[in-house]
Amino acid sequence: MADPAPPEAPQRVILIGEQRAVLRDAYHAFLTMRWSASVGLIALGFGGLNLVFALIYLEIGGIANARPGSLLDMLYFSVQTSATIGYGAMAPTTDLANAVVMIEATASLIVTALATGLVFAKFSRTTARVRFSDVAVVTPVDGVDTLVIRIGNERGNIIVGAQVRLVLSRLERTREGERYYRFHDLRLTRDFAPALSRSWTVMHVLDDTSPLRGFDAAQFTEWDAELILSVSGVDDTTMQPLHAIRSYETAHLRWGVKFATMISSQDGALVVDLGKFHEVEASTALPR
Repeated sequence: MADPAPPEAPQRVILIGEQRAVLRDAYHAFLTMRWSASVGLIALGFGGLNLVFALIYLEIGGIANARPGSLLDMLYFSVQTSATIGYGAMAPTTDLANAVVMIEATASLIVTALATGLVFAKFSRTTARVRFSDVAVVTPVDGVDTLVIRIGNERGNIIVGAQVRLVLSRLERTREGERYYRFHDLRLTRDFAPALSRSWTVMHVLDDTSPLRGFDAAQFTEWDAELILSVSGVDDTTMQPLHAIRSYETAHLRWGVKFATMISSQDGALVVDLGKFHEVEASTALPR
């Protein structure tokens, strides 16, 4: 049976009753939305602004060489004004029309400056392309059960000073009977690499000190638990900090398997087969 599609980040949280900063939230939403949506939003804003002024020109008149009562001509004139094209075929002829042109010119300058700043901020924003394995596996390593997750850098550059942290979030109950989620840092065999260029196998040994010692899928579900894996570092091309995050729930855990080998040598060259990045195969661990 096919594995369910893994979430790309920890479960979304809905806040009720918080005080929202509309402009800052809108800025954040713009930076995080897709490029197609961002460009569409800018185009929609430009079109909406010109339509508003076209309706104003239609109401007040005073535009030479425009067809009487033609919203389309007024829209053409508004676009030429806001874009500072100035073909000369249509022009304001009254003081009121000239005043509206001044207002539109000012508004278009502000909107253009805002759009330019937003596009630049989005374009210059460094994002990581870190690949996370679809599943986390529990398999013996040196004779001890170990939680293993595979990560890799999908770009051809290097993530300098790569730092990895793995955290267990699970539901617990206090002595007073209160339920709350507690975070447990899971100690890794290695949590730092000077450079991440290909792949990295993240391992947490399930020894006596591990909060996951002897756990199974039923217990993980009972805890309402998830594993949160984060990667941070510096992009060696832009020299900007970057990060990526991924969560694993019960449906993404596997026992009795290990990750397939994806690195081999051929004619003296190192071959990394990314097609095997998510593949697993039977291990010496007994299925649970």
